[in-house]
Amino acid sequence: MAEYEACIMGLQAAIERGIKTLEVYGDSALVIYQLRGEWETRDPKLINYRMVVLGLLREFDDITFNYLPRDENQMADALATLASMIKANKEEEMRPIQMSVYEFPASCCNLEEEEKDDNPWYQDILRYVRDRKYPAQASENDKRTLRRLACDYVLDGDVLYKTRKDQNFYWGNSVLVSFRDGSSFTY
Repeated sequence: MAEYEACIMGLQAAIERGIKTLEVYGDSALVIYQLRGEWETRDPKLINYRMVVLGLLREFDDITFNYLPRDENQMADALATLASMIKANKEEEMRPIQMSVYEFPASCCNLEEEEKDDNPWYQDILRYVRDRKYPAQASENDKRTLRRLACDYVLDGDVLYKTRKDQNFYWGNSVLVSFRDGSSFTY
């Protein structure tokens, strides 16, 4: 029931904001497959919840429901862990979570209108991987972040490659293949 209630609250929030196209991701196979119509809803307690959701669906031009297993949804897992740690006082009013909707991706909000120099975005990573040097103005937090980011890159000659989970390195039209013994080749 809690999964249906969360879905209903999310749909109502989207409707209040005038959203007409929506992709819903949930880690409850039961709810997702019932709302897709792939599974029957037999539990009398869930039938009414499903009916409420189906009524809300009329407000959308396009809506899809996608199942995302809990182990692939780190954010939901982290929120569930935090929620289980909170001791709520029933006499105190719980503050709701504030949501914001932006007209463009949040990553665009952090971009400046003009770049300060003509260097590529990866210049600091390249310098650190090649020379183990930090930018002059880097704080301790910046240095720690740069070290963490640099772990995902490897330098082959003058070409910087981004690593992937399968340990093949890709950049442009070249591929650097590495082996567990440390040897590698580019093609």
